[in-house]
Amino acid sequence: MENKEKILIVEDEFIVANDLKHTLIKGGYTIVGVASSVNRARSVMAAKKPDWVLLDITIKGKETGIDLAWELKANNIPFLFISANTSQSILEEVKKTHPYGFLVKPFRHRDLLIMLDIARYRHIVEKNNTASDATSELQPANFSEIIGKSPLLVDILKKICIVAPTGISVLITGESGTGKERIAQSIHENSARRDKPMIIVNCATLPISLVESELFGFEKGAFTGADSQRIGKFEQADGCTLFLDEVGELPLDAQIKLLRVLQEKEIERIGGKRPIKIDIRIIAATNRNLEREVAEGRFRLDLYYRLNVFPIELPPLRERVEDIPELSQHFLQRFCKATKRKISGFTPNVMEELKSYQWPGNIRELEHLIERTALLSERDEIATINLDHNNAELSFAAQQYGLQSLEENERNHILQVLRSCRGKISGVGGAAEILKIPPATVYYKMNKLGISQEHYSSEP
Repeated sequence: MENKEKILIVEDEFIVANDLKHTLIKGGYTIVGVASSVNRARSVMAAKKPDWVLLDITIKGKETGIDLAWELKANNIPFLFISANTSQSILEEVKKTHPYGFLVKPFRHRDLLIMLDIARYRHIVEKNNTASDATSELQPANFSEIIGKSPLLVDILKKICIVAPTGISVLITGESGTGKERIAQSIHENSARRDKPMIIVNCATLPISLVESELFGFEKGAFTGADSQRIGKFEQADGCTLFLDEVGELPLDAQIKLLRVLQEKEIERIGGKRPIKIDIRIIAATNRNLEREVAEGRFRLDLYYRLNVFPIELPPLRERVEDIPELSQHFLQRFCKATKRKISGFTPNVMEELKSYQWPGNIRELEHLIERTALLSERDEIATINLDHNNAELSFAAQQYGLQSLEENERNHILQVLRSCRGKISGVGGAAEILKIPPATVYYKMNKLGISQEHYSSEP
């Protein structure tokens, strides 16, 4: 059997650690040790020099797996997390360490091996494509409309240089308005597919009933109203880049079909008699925390692995304060050019206001504010600006403390009720009776909120 790499397991539960050890050995890996604490892990690493570290978050001793992760990162040792803790605060701390994967307990042996395969592939890509070499080969025009020089943005541009020529899948994450589509476009422009279009699909706007026909197309006569053949987005993107924006909004049924396409590299139109081979490069984006979506049953783990081969996380604008002056001037100049206005810039006081604002809407909010302010300005310099600090503070608080939307609260409440009545919807003791709504309304809300039987049937 192929001997892939040496792995250190950092896990303080003996049964879990032993199970991991046997799974990895069967998968062709060499286990150099099992450590139940950070101190023990340090000793094993010094003696055995592992290629990879698989670590839990909560382990024996005062230090956690996250503490060890920072050391691993500093020493260029790749690592992956396994944990049953998926709280928002923990996930945020984990993300800062930039792991190669995060696996939620309990998981299947196959999931662990798939995650490791993808992590290894991504690590090889990063090693074989140094950022300095890639950057020197790129023309400045390939980063058009990406404005700023902050360290966070420079790091993202380096990642684009690494991943763009490879053709592997990319998952772009970040809050709304951080520029995910612009980053996707830049990856496409720096790829071998640059001479062909990037096909864009906004998954959030696809009606559930039309997802399959929009993505995969249909044959004439496939169903009532199918008066002619329709070519779906996947087929349109053959030989091109397919950008799946807001992929976290796809319903579970559509996620299964998408996974099959990614695995088989072929699609089948509705009513079609044969599969159609396709050659596409997938770039996906979402403002959702997909690790949490997976943990709460709203996103398939296997699809997450397929998309998350090379993740790029975009920082919010409040973490790129040094880029605000250049972005503001860029939007102002673009507006003035389009409207033939003559406004030179911003007073120092206005610029300080812009830099101190929290920007819940990120770059998109800044762009719209500059355009609106310039339109109303009667001077050759912007001296006043109307910032809504109250809304910004509320939005920022929601992001910081994990406040849920009404839709999220409704979904979680319905799930809780379905689990309590073991999936029974109508009749005495059913979900409809508890919720005090007709059974048809329960089914409608389940469909709308992406709730299927697999989310509640396994609960006691």
